[in-house]
Amino acid sequence: MRISIQHHTHYRYEVPASLVIQILRLTPRAHAGQFVSDWRIEVSCDARLDQSQDPFGNVVHTFSADGPLSELSVTASGEVETEETNGVIDGAVDRLPHGIFLRDTDLTEPDRDIKEFARDSSGGNSPLEQLHTLNGAVHKAIRFNTAATTVATPAVTAFSEGHGVCQDLAHVFLGAARSLGFPSRYVGGYLFRSDGETQQEAGHAWVEAYVPDLGWVGFDPAHGISATEAHVRVATGLDYLGAAPVRGTRYGGLSETLEVAVEVKALRGGDGGIR
Repeated sequence: MRISIQHHTHYRYEVPASLVIQILRLTPRAHAGQFVSDWRIEVSCDARLDQSQDPFGNVVHTFSADGPLSELSVTASGEVETEETNGVIDGAVDRLPHGIFLRDTDLTEPDRDIKEFARDSSGGNSPLEQLHTLNGAVHKAIRFNTAATTVATPAVTAFSEGHGVCQDLAHVFLGAARSLGFPSRYVGGYLFRSDGETQQEAGHAWVEAYVPDLGWVGFDPAHGISATEAHVRVATGLDYLGAAPVRGTRYGGLSETLEVAVEVKALRGGDGGIR
């Protein structure tokens, strides 16, 4: 599948900001089943993008812009070729010990209820079967609701209230899978939808868990499936904060208004999208 992506982030400041610093994890990397044929990042102000890698192997761009700035836009766009791998991730940067991905964070720390849920919902004779069963259980336990949570909502809140967005389902899966001893990491990226809806309010989130004798496998609890060729993988971390597409700070500006628009469409092979 050949997928075209445009991710536009626009800030408006109530009072012009004197300095803005941004950290971007908006650039996908190539691995088996994913080839980046074209990608670019454009910033509306005069700023130099410095590129580096973080410990998880994510491509990171940083920039600072001097004000006064009343608004700021960041646009990432390009085309990615994907192939079906049945969720198995091969050839991606994997330099950290897998034990790192057993660590919980404030966003993923499971409480007793999530741990009990994990034990009760991980049926199967093999580790892979356990994770597939857990993936389906998380999908059923949390109703998708874009108005229920924020980026700061922890897994325990989303689980107890029973609703959230893809980020929340990923955090619940992470806490549950790690409590069972499976190294697991958060994945941020994009999803091509087969229902013709190309305009989206944000990117997508799912999880990769390490399966002995198989490697890292992608699970999408928001849809109850493995990651497919419709998933474009961009950044990984222990939770959303480690893989957030845009983070930063500013001096001045008082309050800000943030607008995000994402367009994901298939240029070829669109039959593999997810509804």
